[in-house]
Amino acid sequence: MTIHQGPMKKFGLGQPVRRVEDERLVTGGGRYTDDISPSRTAYACILRSPHAHASFKITDVAAAKAMKGVIAVFTGADFADTPGVACQAPLQTADGKSMPLPKWPLLCTDKVMHVGDAVAMVVAETAALAKDAAEAIGVDYKTLAVVTTVADAIAPKAATVWDIAPGNIAFDQTIGNAEKTDAAFAKAHKVVSLTVDNNRLITNYLETRAAIGEYDDKTKRFTLTLGSQGVHGIRSSVAAIIGVKDDALRVITPDVGGGFGTKSFNYREYPLVLLAAKATGRPVKLIQERTEHFLSCAHGRDNLTTAEMALDAKGRFLAMRVHIRGNLGGYPSQYGPYIPWLGATMATGPYDIRNMFVRCQGVYTHTVPVDAYRGAGRPEAAYLLERLVDTCARELGIGPDVIRTRNFVKPDAMPYKTQTKRTYDVGEFAGHMSSALEKADRKGFPARLKAARKAGRIRGFGFASYIECTAWGSGEDVEVSLGKDGRVTLLIGTQSNGQGHETAYAQAVSQALDIAPDMITVVQGDTDRIKTGHGTGGSRSIPVGAVSAFRASEGLAENLKKLAADKLEAAIADLVIAGGRISVAGTDKGLSFPEIAALPGATPEMLTANNEFVPPDATYPNGTHVAEVEIDPATGETDIVNYVIVDDFGLSVNPLLLAGQVYGGVAQGVGQALMERTVYDKAGQLLSASLMDYCMPRADDLPSFQFSTRNVPSTTNPLGIKGAGEAGSIGSCPAVMNAVVDALHRHCGVTHIDMPATPERIWTTIAQAQTGS
Repeated sequence: MTIHQGPMKKFGLGQPVRRVEDERLVTGGGRYTDDISPSRTAYACILRSPHAHASFKITDVAAAKAMKGVIAVFTGADFADTPGVACQAPLQTADGKSMPLPKWPLLCTDKVMHVGDAVAMVVAETAALAKDAAEAIGVDYKTLAVVTTVADAIAPKAATVWDIAPGNIAFDQTIGNAEKTDAAFAKAHKVVSLTVDNNRLITNYLETRAAIGEYDDKTKRFTLTLGSQGVHGIRSSVAAIIGVKDDALRVITPDVGGGFGTKSFNYREYPLVLLAAKATGRPVKLIQERTEHFLSCAHGRDNLTTAEMALDAKGRFLAMRVHIRGNLGGYPSQYGPYIPWLGATMATGPYDIRNMFVRCQGVYTHTVPVDAYRGAGRPEAAYLLERLVDTCARELGIGPDVIRTRNFVKPDAMPYKTQTKRTYDVGEFAGHMSSALEKADRKGFPARLKAARKAGRIRGFGFASYIECTAWGSGEDVEVSLGKDGRVTLLIGTQSNGQGHETAYAQAVSQALDIAPDMITVVQGDTDRIKTGHGTGGSRSIPVGAVSAFRASEGLAENLKKLAADKLEAAIADLVIAGGRISVAGTDKGLSFPEIAALPGATPEMLTANNEFVPPDATYPNGTHVAEVEIDPATGETDIVNYVIVDDFGLSVNPLLLAGQVYGGVAQGVGQALMERTVYDKAGQLLSASLMDYCMPRADDLPSFQFSTRNVPSTTNPLGIKGAGEAGSIGSCPAVMNAVVDALHRHCGVTHIDMPATPERIWTTIAQAQTGS
């Protein structure tokens, strides 16, 4: 595939253009779902279960209906014939059959499966009235046995979550060759094993989920306004539930305050507000409170995984075995089963491991459903592998850099096909590792360690090398058009959630048309204006969308040259585009874009161009993260004193946006590694159901990052781009935790600690190691 090698334009690809959307957003010009209130808007509130597993009967709705300002009360009986929220990624059970899927109803009818499950919905004149009325609904619950963790759910005689899943195992799939892997293990000089708990996370974006449902009785059309990561996927999912064709539902997404994967999915609230709008004849709006978000939005991670590595006497990896058990929660979410499996396909990471066998299981529990969270399976895989590689190095007495260098896939082995059928097209893994270690001054660590010990502190140095897959699957159809005023409009079906799409896409347009970003309007988030779209996820928007935008803009440029050629009486080959004008090369003879748009032949067709780039394969960004930590043994508190990142993203479309994406991902990884802890008690109550109890990283928890790129252009992308949106969350957890373990091992011999390595957990671990308990 040809890599674009055109010159860098002032506002084009590769330039550090400042975000064009920021002035609007920071001056209050942003427009989010809660800023929108159609005429006669009513407000909805969901009554949620206080129990994790219970049968129930609604005993009284009359009191709620009689309250002043209440418009309607809905229960499960009102929607019993409506399809539930669909899982779109079912996997197979051990017998090779597709996993049976329990119904995830819009409102439960007789049983709840987690705290926060939906029991009823009230629509009232104000949100406060709706909440008061919901609390007046009488419900008689009979609590049932509960399991919340993978370990509890698979234990003998564990409580049953769904009768359709024996042993609470929803699916059971394998990857690789068990016989060849076993044979390699039998010949191993040493076998190293590790079990890690990848802790459950809650996606705390700034803007909680919100939705507005409208119904037009004249046109028989619905309108759904919500914060999402792509309107077309939401439209198809919701339309199927409410029983209409796609074109009878318009979905609009305005500005979005964070997504991280969790706003990709269809949730029951979306069809509910639409059905309520039709039933009441009023627009119906629902805005989640923060604790409601904790209890009803998809959670992330929550894997219990064991891995084994077979090594020869020189520390070369002969084979690997992995057993992943992913917590699905009480219902199979939209992509929930697919997430641990996706991670399994990246199990061997950047290493040449010729024999591998992975068993991947999904487990039902009485908890909030689990789905994609920034990285979606790839952070889990990288964390497991990089913790295991460090353990291998420690047990064999080999340096962690040495063992990696011996086992990396070499550049001359590319393209390299993994045992999970991934094909890495390019990569120089040893190159970015050595660069990162040099930038982090690894050679100077002993002196810093000595100084830390003198000050009574514990110091550790850790790093992780990763590779991930991004930007696979469907293409993205883009339309670019020139208006009479000389402005260019781009229509695309991805969805910005804060990444800076308006700037990045404008740069792709500017690369071909050489106009300033403020002359380019990027339109996303409206199924009536944009015909197709596959949304934002899997770090695909720029590697896929920017290619389509650039190619469409090239097509528009050719159209404009054709129009200008006749007027300028010049050959197309002699025309150049610069500064919003088309001129005859070497002369001052030319036409501005508005002048071209006014020419007689400037039909809508000539002023418009389309393109859809469909990626032939995934791109594979990779890199090395290095963390250095100091721990106070008296309190267990950890400080990250240095953090270095060297990444390979193929082409940096915008270095400023890229750094922001990486820093944000690292912050989330640091949060998972050191502080974010989702806690259920034995009764299934979520004890960490607010920001008073769930610790999030603050600015003073993070160091100043040293970030650089060592790019090798992707051969599966015409511009050489590799996805970058999730990489920070993938390299960070293992780097930080390897540093923590290194510190603890140097201090008291500890070789393992699970995330989150909170002060309490570290203090307890040190105390137990020192007392031998």
